[in-house]
Amino acid sequence: MKSIFKNVVIISAFTLLTRMLGFFFRIFLSRTIGAEALGMYQVALSVFMVLLTIVSSGFTLIISRMTAGYRVMSDKKAMGSLVSSSMIVGLVVSVFLCLVIFLFRNLFSNLFTDANCMNILIILLPSLIFSSIYSVFRGAMWGNDNYFGLCVSELLEQVVKIVICVLILASGMSALENAMSVAWSFTLSCFVSAFFVMLLYFYYGGKMDKPSKIYRKVIKQSAPITGVRVAGSFVQPLIALILPAQLISVGYTSAQAMSLYGIAIGMTLPFLYLPSALIGSLSTALVPDISMAVVQNDSEHIQKRVSSSMIFTLFVSFLIVPCFIAVGDKLGIFLYDEVLSGTLLQYSAWIMIPMGLTNITSAILNSVGLEVRSFVNYLFGEIFLFLSVLILPRFIGINALIIGMGVSSCVTAILNIWMLKRKLKIKLDIGKNFLLMTLFTIPTVATTSFVSSLLSYVFPLFFNLVISCFVSVLIFTLLCVMFNVVNFSGYIVQFKEKLSAKKARVNKASKSGK
Repeated sequence: MKSIFKNVVIISAFTLLTRMLGFFFRIFLSRTIGAEALGMYQVALSVFMVLLTIVSSGFTLIISRMTAGYRVMSDKKAMGSLVSSSMIVGLVVSVFLCLVIFLFRNLFSNLFTDANCMNILIILLPSLIFSSIYSVFRGAMWGNDNYFGLCVSELLEQVVKIVICVLILASGMSALENAMSVAWSFTLSCFVSAFFVMLLYFYYGGKMDKPSKIYRKVIKQSAPITGVRVAGSFVQPLIALILPAQLISVGYTSAQAMSLYGIAIGMTLPFLYLPSALIGSLSTALVPDISMAVVQNDSEHIQKRVSSSMIFTLFVSFLIVPCFIAVGDKLGIFLYDEVLSGTLLQYSAWIMIPMGLTNITSAILNSVGLEVRSFVNYLFGEIFLFLSVLILPRFIGINALIIGMGVSSCVTAILNIWMLKRKLKIKLDIGKNFLLMTLFTIPTVATTSFVSSLLSYVFPLFFNLVISCFVSVLIFTLLCVMFNVVNFSGYIVQFKEKLSAKKARVNKASKSGK
């Protein structure tokens, strides 16, 4: 458990840093290349991500599992053979996909409402080959518990992407040239990260041995996982293709449709994923804990963990909602100089709540062996997203995406919660807390808006936002503490107990050394 806690801390710290860099980089891109270029890049990237899922999704997981098994048996030769065999399979699949897209590019270009997106996709294709190499060595290092090296490689990829993009971008470039420059930075960063993780693998003592027929086992075990994830990965590219087309059909030009899509996907939605950093860390720690409790048939422990994690998820998600509703328009102007992105943020802030619940409940379902059911619930929710972007753009334009995402997240979260109660036979007493947090949001938004309005006469926009957001977080937290919605004292006691236990171990070790 100590090792797991340490790994979670390492992963969480690096993930937070990597996401922060990515978030600020996205702000830089939005202000530098514009909404149209960002929209073209996002559309091409969404299609590329389907190809990337085929190459790396199930592959990495199976290699890590098999590597861990060989490590227990101290069979280094089998580990080296696994890496070599998997490398060949990954390269064959990635090169084949690249050739198919390149040779039939005229056919695939018909999928895009803007033909320029195909040129961007072609630039991204070499990343498939680099990513296939990366996924093999990543899986091997994962199986050997070399989390620090993996986290460093992911952080390096983000840094390289930012540096290359800043160096390549130049003033006076067209929207297409800007989007292509960002694509080149992505491809080059994938090459650097693949090369770096390969060096790390050998640095940590990894070896490559003669390839064997073990590749058949890798393919057989990874195929179902890859199939499920590929099916899910089709959602984003389909939305990226359907939504601009629907906007064009109701009177928008291609440039306007791409700009609206770029604003929504590239500028607004990243804000909605801010709570996922903390929720993701919680999920990582929760999965093994609940899995062990299921094996031990400890229903009381399961109920306690599930209920407390969902309440924490609600708190983290609700905490930011009043900020975005009250000053979202000002955030859009300050960060992107784009009013629409801020307005969309105000309208979509509530989506973070069902999104948070969906994330944590999916992790819990995965921990008890209900991955397929979790995926089915996800697909069922996405039906409402597709219906929304197909029907609503003619009535509410780009807001159709917000409505669709919100309804989709709500449906998936409800189905997941229902499945948890049914399969685990536990009571989830979160209704009262949900209602109280919803009520707390109203006075928090009103107070924050009032404070922001007053500050606008005295302070510049930056200080206005900082003070207003601080007031919002403070008021909401105080209300939750006053009504005992979140018990921070319990976490403080647990932290003190762990700190005392650690000091006792250190003192005991020092005395025994003497």
